[in-house]
Amino acid sequence: MRFRNKHLRPAKRCPPSLLIWSIIGIALLFHFYTLSQIQSNQIETRIYYSDENSITKELETVEEEPLHVTVARSRRNPRAVRRKGSQKPPSIIDEFLDESSDVHELFFPDMRRAINPMAEGNDSAGYFYPGHVWLDTDGKPIQAHGGGILYDEETGTYYWYGENKDGPTYLAHQNAAARVDIIGVSCYSSKDLWSWKNEGIVLRGKKNDETHDLHKSNVLERPKVIYNDITKTYVMWMHIDNANYSKASVGVATSQNPTGPFQYLYSIQPHGCESRDMTIFKDDNRKAYLIYSSEDNTELHVSPLTDDYLNVTNEFKSIFVRRHREAPALFKFEGTYYMITSGCTGWAPNSALAHASETMMGPWETLGNPCMGGNVIFRHTTYFSQSTFVLPLPGLPGLFIFMADRWNPANLRDSRYVWLPLAIGGVSDESLEYSFGFPLWPRVSIYWHKRWRLPDGWRDL
Repeated sequence: MRFRNKHLRPAKRCPPSLLIWSIIGIALLFHFYTLSQIQSNQIETRIYYSDENSITKELETVEEEPLHVTVARSRRNPRAVRRKGSQKPPSIIDEFLDESSDVHELFFPDMRRAINPMAEGNDSAGYFYPGHVWLDTDGKPIQAHGGGILYDEETGTYYWYGENKDGPTYLAHQNAAARVDIIGVSCYSSKDLWSWKNEGIVLRGKKNDETHDLHKSNVLERPKVIYNDITKTYVMWMHIDNANYSKASVGVATSQNPTGPFQYLYSIQPHGCESRDMTIFKDDNRKAYLIYSSEDNTELHVSPLTDDYLNVTNEFKSIFVRRHREAPALFKFEGTYYMITSGCTGWAPNSALAHASETMMGPWETLGNPCMGGNVIFRHTTYFSQSTFVLPLPGLPGLFIFMADRWNPANLRDSRYVWLPLAIGGVSDESLEYSFGFPLWPRVSIYWHKRWRLPDGWRDL
C-alpha cells in the first residue's frame, strides 16, 4: 500500500505559455542586439555605395515631390444625391485610371515632353523622365511593354524585348479586362540604354489561324529572352493565355539571332499548374529558372529550367503562399537573390515588395516596400507603375535600373515606362514584420527622380 506524505507539496510546473513567451523574449533580445550590430556595420556598407563610389551618390538621394491634386467634384445630379445619399468620392487611383481626369494628365504627359534622342540641341540628352513618352531613333513611341533586357557582352549591345500594344484598346466582353489584339514582340537595341533603335517585331502574332497560341484574339504578355551558351540559341519565354485568362500557360520560342525572327515552339502549364505573370532568370553558373504566378495568383512558383532552357525540370517550389503577388523581377548581388513583386490589382497600381533569399529555391523573406522618395502616394503605388525587370549595370556594383510599366487601360498603346535607380545597402525596414528579421538582409531601395541620368562613363568603370 502506498502512503501519501501530506506534508509534501507537489512541484509547480512552469505554464507552457510562460515558457513560449520566454523563448520569444530571448529571440527578440537576440534580434535587437544583432540589429544594433548590423546598423553600426551598415554605415561602412553605405559608404561603399555612396561616399567611396560618389559617382552614384546623386542617384541615391531621396527626392521628395509633393502631389497637388484637386478633389473631383461629383457628376451626380444634386437631387439624386439627396434622394439616394452621397457616394464615396473617387480615389486618387480611380482618378489616375480615368482618362478624362486632370490627375490622369499629370501622369501621362503629352508628346511635347517626350524623350527624343534625335532632337537637335537636346539639353536633355541621356536623361530619363519616368512616365514620359519615350521615342525611338525613328521618332516613334517605343512599344516594349512588360519587357526585359538582354545584354550581349561581345558587342556591348542591349536588347529590349516587350509587348507591342500599338493597336486599339477594347473589351472582349462586358466583364473583361482592357486588351489589345496580339501584334507580337518588339525588339530594340542600344549601346547606352537611352537611345533605342527599332529592330522590328521579332515574334509576330497570327491573324488567321484561330487554333494558334499567337492568334490575335489571345494574350501574349511579359516576354523575356536569355541566351543559352550550350546550344548557342536565344530563348524567349512569355505568358500565353486566351481572352478570358483561363489557359494560363507559358510559351517558348527560339532564334539564332537576338533580333530574330523567333520561331514559336509550344505552350505548357508547368508542372500542370496555372502560369500567369512570369519571368525567367539566368544565374551566374548559367542555370536558368522560371518564376510564375500560380493557383489563381495566390502564390508564386520557382522552377529550374532544363539545360537547353526549353522546358522546366521536375522540381518546383511554392513561395509567398496566400500572399497574392505577381509581376516578379529578379536580380542578384554578392551571392544573394532579390525579387521585386507587385500585388494583384489588375491594371491599378499598388505597393511593391522586395524579397531576398540565399538560394533561388528559397526560403524567401520579405524586406518591405523598396520605394524611396516622391510622396506617400507614390510609394504606395510604386510610382503608379508595376515591376517588369531589374537590370544590373556593369561597373556600378550594387546599382541597378528598376524597370516598370505605367499602364493606361483606357489606351494601352499609350502605357509608359518608369525606369529608376535601384540600390542595395542599409538595413531593411520591414523584415521584422514578416519574418522576425532573420537573417538581416540589406535594404533594397528604388529612388524616385523626376529626371535622372547614368553617370558619365559608367560603362568604362
